[in-house]
Amino acid sequence: MNTQTALGTGFDIPDPAALPSLKGAVNETEWKLRCELAATYRLCALHGWTDLVFTHISVRLPDEDGEERFLINPYGVMFDEMTASCLVKIDLHGNICSDTPYFINPAGFTIHSAIHAVRHDAGCVIHVHTPYGVAVSVQNDGLRRYTQFAMTVSNDLAYHDYEGIALDLDERERIVADIGDKSLLMLRNHGTLTVGPNCAIAFLRMYFLENACKTQILAQAAGDGALHEEPQEMADVVQGQAAGAFTPGMGDNLVWPGLLRKLARQNPGHDA
Repeated sequence: MNTQTALGTGFDIPDPAALPSLKGAVNETEWKLRCELAATYRLCALHGWTDLVFTHISVRLPDEDGEERFLINPYGVMFDEMTASCLVKIDLHGNICSDTPYFINPAGFTIHSAIHAVRHDAGCVIHVHTPYGVAVSVQNDGLRRYTQFAMTVSNDLAYHDYEGIALDLDERERIVADIGDKSLLMLRNHGTLTVGPNCAIAFLRMYFLENACKTQILAQAAGDGALHEEPQEMADVVQGQAAGAFTPGMGDNLVWPGLLRKLARQNPGHDA
């Protein structure tokens, strides 16, 4: 019996490590944001928040000639191999705005474009499909106030009902309406999303949300009747106590440098 092992024809996805560096070819602000976004992809990989190539993290760039610009991942590049130079510059409609050997998944930008279009505080949007996040997203009561992790973010969490794979541009209006002014979104039967003024704070919000979901699933192994849920008043207290973690210049400066040192030890090369 003959077994075909070669890839089918259609397109080639270059190895990002083989690309020439864009350092010096783009302005300093764009290069800095490229490095931060590539680091965020790799840090998500280190924490196990990946779904092969099927989720996205985006960053807002400075406008160019009055037009909004963003960075997003090239389709087919794994999170743990992402580099600053392989990231793709796009406009609000997902059109590619710079020379690149890659293409993007336009559907992947549907959710991100909805939020970037109306939330100018959204410097970074992280969307992932983790088993624990998805497991909580299918529960009727969503995230419960079982843990400090959960109460740190629960007051800032919104919900959006499932509408299938995000291919319908009309869904953007409903995403925007559902997230409102909150910084975390539970996409029912789908995954989780966080917004931040920069990559560091968006990542930190996802860290707390992911751990809240993970600990909820683990605790529920004992049965909901065996669990203690704190009242809403306690979540209000914890939200105020934890607010500094998500204030620019506070939590990001405290955590991000250490995360980059960890990345340099365990998976260097994001800044290529």
